[in-house]
Amino acid sequence: MTRLTRPTRLPVFEETVRPEWIDYNGHMSEAFYVLVFGYATDAMMDAVGLGPEYRERTGCSLYTVEAHVRYLDEVAEGAPLAVRTRVLGVAGKKLRFVHEMRVGERLVATSELFALHVGAEGSVPFPEPVHERLAALVEEPPGWAGRAIAPVG
Repeated sequence: MTRLTRPTRLPVFEETVRPEWIDYNGHMSEAFYVLVFGYATDAMMDAVGLGPEYRERTGCSLYTVEAHVRYLDEVAEGAPLAVRTRVLGVAGKKLRFVHEMRVGERLVATSELFALHVGAEGSVPFPEPVHERLAALVEEPPGWAGRAIAPVG
């Protein structure tokens, strides 16, 4: 009998900065950082069994409740983006994860997200196989995670 091994790390999501993502300052507009992070979330969902087939079959999906984005550096048209996703915690119907966007070795943006697993009846616990896959991926949070926006003054 062949035993499937569970990945201990999610695949890196890759994308190239498109011309239409460039703003009047000549670099990627803030909305498109979030778009790329959204694509990375979709890739994470596919990797753990929450992809389109799951949604069709169960009517359940992830719903982002909170997100904190940090824009750390400008990104030019044509730049190759690589987004690493880390699961920081999973419990019941709750999921906390982060994305780190890089161009080469340069960290250009981060996003920390809190999501709920939802269905027609509202938020519902993850099915056990999905919970197990997510739990196997849990990592220590990076030093930047969990911060709030500093007050002005």
